[in-house]
Amino acid sequence: MKTENPRFAYDAYRRFIQMFGDVVLNVERKRFEEALGKKKAAFGAKTDADLPADALKELVAEYKAITKQHGGIDFPDDPKEQLRLAVNAVFSSWNNERAKVYRRLNSIPDSLGTGVSVQSMVFGNMGATSLTGVCFTRDPGTGENVFYGEYLVNAQGEDVVAGTRTPKPIAELKKEFPTIYEQLHRVGLRLQTYFKDVQDMEFTVEEGTLYMLQTRTGKRTARAAVTIATDVVREGLITKEAALLRIDPGQLDQLLHPTIDPKAKSRVIARGLPASPGAAVGKVVFNARRAVALTEEGAERVILVREETSPEDIEGMAAAQGILTARGGMTSHAAVVGRGMGKCCVVGCNDITVREEERHFTAGDVIVKELDPITLNGTSGEVMLGEVALIKPQLTRSFKQLLAWADQTRRLRVRANADTPQDARVARDFGAEGIGLCRTEHMFFGEERLPVVREMILAKDVTARKAALAKLLPFQRQDFIGIFEVMEGLPVTIRLLDPPLHEFLPNTPEEQERVSKQLGIELRTLRETVNSLHEINPMLGHRGCRLGITYPEINEMQAQAIFEAACELWRDHVKVVPEVMIPLVGHPQEFRLAKETIDAVAKRTMARYKLTLRYLVGTMIEVPRAAVVADRIAEDAEFFSFGTNDLTQMTFGFSRDDIGKFLPHYLKANVLPADPFVKLDQDGVGALIRIGIQKGRATRKGLKVGICGEHGGEPSSIEFCHRAGLDYVSCSPYRVPVARLAAAQAALRNK
Repeated sequence: MKTENPRFAYDAYRRFIQMFGDVVLNVERKRFEEALGKKKAAFGAKTDADLPADALKELVAEYKAITKQHGGIDFPDDPKEQLRLAVNAVFSSWNNERAKVYRRLNSIPDSLGTGVSVQSMVFGNMGATSLTGVCFTRDPGTGENVFYGEYLVNAQGEDVVAGTRTPKPIAELKKEFPTIYEQLHRVGLRLQTYFKDVQDMEFTVEEGTLYMLQTRTGKRTARAAVTIATDVVREGLITKEAALLRIDPGQLDQLLHPTIDPKAKSRVIARGLPASPGAAVGKVVFNARRAVALTEEGAERVILVREETSPEDIEGMAAAQGILTARGGMTSHAAVVGRGMGKCCVVGCNDITVREEERHFTAGDVIVKELDPITLNGTSGEVMLGEVALIKPQLTRSFKQLLAWADQTRRLRVRANADTPQDARVARDFGAEGIGLCRTEHMFFGEERLPVVREMILAKDVTARKAALAKLLPFQRQDFIGIFEVMEGLPVTIRLLDPPLHEFLPNTPEEQERVSKQLGIELRTLRETVNSLHEINPMLGHRGCRLGITYPEINEMQAQAIFEAACELWRDHVKVVPEVMIPLVGHPQEFRLAKETIDAVAKRTMARYKLTLRYLVGTMIEVPRAAVVADRIAEDAEFFSFGTNDLTQMTFGFSRDDIGKFLPHYLKANVLPADPFVKLDQDGVGALIRIGIQKGRATRKGLKVGICGEHGGEPSSIEFCHRAGLDYVSCSPYRVPVARLAAAQAALRNK
């Protein structure tokens, strides 16, 4: 025997049986751990290393019995049979459920396959001069340029990560084994220089001799990734371009929002779709008014929990720390508004059942009552019981440097979807170069405004409707003044009223009674109007440009508010660049009718102010037919903006609010590679976009084209936009930095 050390031999053998049983024969690891725990208790041992040879010899026999009972075969003694079974287990692992989930999360193709490495083993458990450990050439948590890691004396690699013993920090290795430390540090720097990136290394010392087991690119936090990327450029290891390509744009979200403290304990009770990143802690409330009331009192942080949200919930959503809905997809109302506000949001959480009337929701056998605390992780979609510690976002100098390099590299411009001056300010501070989508309907849900909107909808004739619109005009004008001021000198694209009118009316009997008294309208009349506006499929119904054709006075009021705001600011020497966007156009004549109204109002308003200012009138391409007849629409439209949320919905025939019910099955069965409302469907929806661009520019050379759907902030979709020749992407304010980096990467990859 080589070592003349029976304790080492039996320790190595029992470890081999345990690992072989777990990986090859699918014996639950806990069965071995239970036997080990009982043996330590019987011998009064605190750790594995304290067990004597006799105890380990007994454990070997017990492990073999466990293997036969739960693995179905005698533990093989033939090394060749052991090797054959082990190699087959590695190949088979490619198709286990965990591997499939990992590939899906990291966009790794199933066809790639895996490989097996066979190598001889060295032992860190051969006594006081043997050890094992893991180290990084830089701190993977902060990015600091320090040697980082842990080690254990007289142990094997799994002991470091298993938690059964407390490892020592790598700095102590310098004191305990200075020669080994210097060798390890020198090898680490050499590997880092060779691979030009931080290395995650595993090592073993066998009786005083250092062996490097493996090295790989070290995983790191977003903060560390940005710090390391800029540091290694300054150190001359890589170029700025290489640094830009090294960062996952999606990681930047971690730097813009609070995140879950990885050291905190948590209990996950449900999972939904991660609609808006970050994390939020608060007490559960079930309606928007309650959220506003508790927040205004200053006493509570709240999480708004709904079956699904509607535009009427807007103030409650703004007041809440986070939003959780049982229904809806990644472009549902809650998801879109949550992202725009920078709110943590989890939607389509089918694991919960909301009982608003009873003021609780259930998740399995867990009942969460109103004012019970929960934590949301909008990056993973997890819902946790109780308060979990968060880490505040930090925008470092390295972060700003990286984005400055991105701006020097990209071709695509980056705008933001913003509906308020506050949103516009956040967007501009994050580097937005204009607003690509201002949704005017979000301005209608304020406490003072909603009654007037309802008065307009419930009006009996045009005269009454115009009177109500006249009351709304000052509100809209002031909103536009605020947004134009923030975006001085930059383009602002304003979409005219888009949603169906029923969204502004009360749905429940209780709300209808309250609104009836508030507006002085008979309850029966109110309910008749609500019923008359009911549509079988409202997202394909009386909305968008169709409203402007039926009620041109709505377009007139909105155009007047836009041009009065612009003229007032121009008069005060504030440069304004308004772009009026007509939604849901599918026929050239729909666009012409709306544009005639807008141009007439613009002409009258500028004459009244004795000013002439440049403006554009364009359309949102979100109906498939519009892409097909884009050449005819471009005869009058001065810009296109692809609204990919609705374009995806209409192209696939998927309801973006209900897709969550079957999407997991589609992803699992590989029907779809990803949620098409998150990652642009380049084969189908993308083909329509290419057709629209080609036809539009064939008619109007130099036609400005952008995208304002939620895909405008998703990296792979941004790369498609770069290749397709779009001029800009527009996304939620908090995704502007992500889009800036992704646009730079697209330029570098497509040189």
